[in-house]
Amino acid sequence: MDAAADDSPLTVMDDQHSFKSLQHRKAFSRRRVLTRQSALTRQSALTRRSGLTILELLVSIAVIGVLAGLVLPAIGSVRETSRRVQCTDHLRELGLALQNHHITDNSLPSGWATDSAGQSAYGWAVMILPYLGQHGLAECIEIEKPINDDRHALVRQTSLEMLLCPSDITEPTFMLFQESEHDHDDHSRHVEISPGTDQIEPLAELAELPTANYIGMFGTIEPDFERPAPLGDGTFMENRHTRYRDFQRGLSVTMVVGERTMAQVPSTWLGIDMEGEDAVARVVGAALEGINQPFADECDFSSRHPGGANFLWGDGHVTFVTEHIDLRLYHESARLRR
Repeated sequence: MDAAADDSPLTVMDDQHSFKSLQHRKAFSRRRVLTRQSALTRQSALTRRSGLTILELLVSIAVIGVLAGLVLPAIGSVRETSRRVQCTDHLRELGLALQNHHITDNSLPSGWATDSAGQSAYGWAVMILPYLGQHGLAECIEIEKPINDDRHALVRQTSLEMLLCPSDITEPTFMLFQESEHDHDDHSRHVEISPGTDQIEPLAELAELPTANYIGMFGTIEPDFERPAPLGDGTFMENRHTRYRDFQRGLSVTMVVGERTMAQVPSTWLGIDMEGEDAVARVVGAALEGINQPFADECDFSSRHPGGANFLWGDGHVTFVTEHIDLRLYHESARLRR
């Protein structure tokens, strides 16, 4: 009877059910283990991918460098184009002011006008200040007084944005030193060397002057070669007014104002002490060796615009003149007469 009871259908079914339950539990346990391992694997992968490999970093740096090499020159070119356009606008304003002066006085201002004592001279730009909207500044200038007079202290500190080229690197003012008597002196350090003793002495400071980049055209002769200055063949001369009828070659083909960098020689719109170093060259310039020439005379023209400089012509238009211009044409364009 006991053996028969053990082999009963109920007992067999219970054993099968227990076996299946055991299999289900094992399978469930395996799935949990696999799920946990998969989660750990994904987490480990995410942890490993939180940074860049050295190769990826080098590739990223190379791509950024290439993009910067392509974009930065383009940005610099756009900025220089904008500055050159602004420089052109400044010269056009000067052209309008000169035309208004000619309409009012029937002549252009002299390149520089010396006072009765011959001590100071005021530049051509002083005479057109009212036509540049600078009436107040013009009233502060007493041309019968020396330029270094105390009443001109504020004027000497006044730098006019419309007379500065935005491409040039300038300081608002510069110091005008006394002209040395010896050719071998070190002008870059503003000292003179006494002959015989070789003693170094500083040059005297004459006046602090406001900086400008636009200078009048004296012609094809150095204006500071001697005192008084030689008779120039350009638009702006010493104590001498020119009229439009004097432009025998034509207003549209005669340069009247050009630009010069401060690095070549600091220039000014105000005027000069006649005892100053390269004094006359601070307000006018001459077409000599060419534009942007590294070894050109201090009187010549230059700019930081790549390839040339802007010039104002007699009829008021402004053009960019290339530094590769033929010297014969360059000289002809600076002269009033044929």
